[in-house]
Amino acid sequence: MSVTRSGAPPVEPYDVAIVGAGVVGCAIARRLAHHPGLRVALVEAQDDVGQGTSKANTAILHTGFDAVPGSLEARLVREGSRELAAYAAESGIPVERVGALLVAWDEEQLAALPRLAAKARRNEYHDTRVLGAADLYAREPRLGPGALGALHVPGESIICPWTTTLAYATQAVRAGVDLYLEAPITHAGHADGVHRLDTPRGPLHARRLVNAAGLHADTLDRSLGHDDFTVTPRRGQLVVHDTFARALVRHILLPVPTALGKGVLVAPTVYGNVLLGPTAEDLDDKGDTGSTAEGLRRLREQGRRILPALLEEEVTAVYAGLRAATGHDDYRIAAHPGQGYVTVGGIRSTGLTASLAIAAHVTGLLADTGLDLGARRPLEPVRMPNLGEAFPRPHQRPDLVAADPEYGTLVCHCERVSRGEIRDALAGPVPPRSLDGLRRRTRARAGRCQGFYCGAAVRALFEEAQG
Repeated sequence: MSVTRSGAPPVEPYDVAIVGAGVVGCAIARRLAHHPGLRVALVEAQDDVGQGTSKANTAILHTGFDAVPGSLEARLVREGSRELAAYAAESGIPVERVGALLVAWDEEQLAALPRLAAKARRNEYHDTRVLGAADLYAREPRLGPGALGALHVPGESIICPWTTTLAYATQAVRAGVDLYLEAPITHAGHADGVHRLDTPRGPLHARRLVNAAGLHADTLDRSLGHDDFTVTPRRGQLVVHDTFARALVRHILLPVPTALGKGVLVAPTVYGNVLLGPTAEDLDDKGDTGSTAEGLRRLREQGRRILPALLEEEVTAVYAGLRAATGHDDYRIAAHPGQGYVTVGGIRSTGLTASLAIAAHVTGLLADTGLDLGARRPLEPVRMPNLGEAFPRPHQRPDLVAADPEYGTLVCHCERVSRGEIRDALAGPVPPRSLDGLRRRTRARAGRCQGFYCGAAVRALFEEAQG
């Protein structure tokens, strides 16, 4: 197992160090792992992969229909969407192609729908269709009153963001990438063709550096002498409604987008919940993931208009994520060949969708800096545990339970998580180092009781594995 839990990094420089083990950083590490001649380090400040924007988002696999035509983001989202859909199918990552409806609530928004359809065509997405009010309400009978029409985007899907990031990391680690957790970069410098990254456990050296540090990408960029962008954390608060609400909505319900973002949506999740959110609040604090009474009040207000019956349903959880807004309408991906350095900044909510395409693009930029990638090999396929409700869970598979009764012994009854799933997660190539990490791998403690009934049993299993 290549997870580096303790000890100083080796003195010998890595060929490539990637800072940030979010979905994009892990995708880049996985891509580089195709080249067995490379020594690669993946460096993460927190105690798990996918701990930042990657764990707290709207979990949508986008088509890229509304990206800025001709932008790098538009191309990478378009390519990445196809790649990730195929990768998810072969890796067991749950995806549901529910489609989206951009709902027009006034004449101005209604007039914008044909323009959005034309924009989608410029982005090579040709399946949109403008719907009248009658067709819209036939598709979504619980929609609030007063909608005038919608743009139907059938290709938009929902996905499990936790499993996606973990799948990338698992393949990377199995192929020899060294993963350093709890290793924040305290200082970065470049001299004599080698990057030095100071961490609490000692310096890490690398001949090439990839900055996938998300909210902190601008800080690392400046430490290497660049001032191409400034990250403003944009907080998105979301409300998670209980699984009983799932029957209320059939599509991802989107507003007509504005300059601030895609706006407040109502969307089903692959776990059977319904999301309401996010807000879009520009902050100064890159660690402020707290929810506010005012933010939740505004969400409820907008939710009441979109899907009135949703407000009668139980709320399972509230959370907030921070997106890396930069003031630019495109990704900030740039190579600095003289330094052997690639910046991967400004990756907003589309980063999950584009992750595999970003990884390919960044690998090409690294090669352009003179990195000899060497031979390429296929990676050992990975099959992830299914966390989605649209596919059989372990306890629903008689063959699995017969072979191993632990899969039939439920520990978390709200989310129907078995001892076998918890055992497997704790023994995985990238095991959880906290109860929250275990939740993202299994859904244990994520249900309507939020661990009130199963918390002690889950903690006991976790602590037993820590040994």
